[in-house]
Amino acid sequence: MDHIVTLDARQEAILQTTAEKFARLHGGDTMKALKEQMVLNAHLQEKLDRQDRKPKSLV
Repeated sequence: MDHIVTLDARQEAILQTTAEKFARLHGGDTMKALKEQMVLNAHLQEKLDRQDRKPKSLV
């Protein structure tokens, strides 16, 4: 892990609510929800990595 994130109480409450909603989308199966989120994050990271490898314009 490259970066540790520290949340304040408000951010933690928002994250908790969002996580609970995401788990409900997966029938309450938190492991299934976690795995889905990991896959989604991996896809997003691959896109970011590809963007970083594109040649930069000199303009």
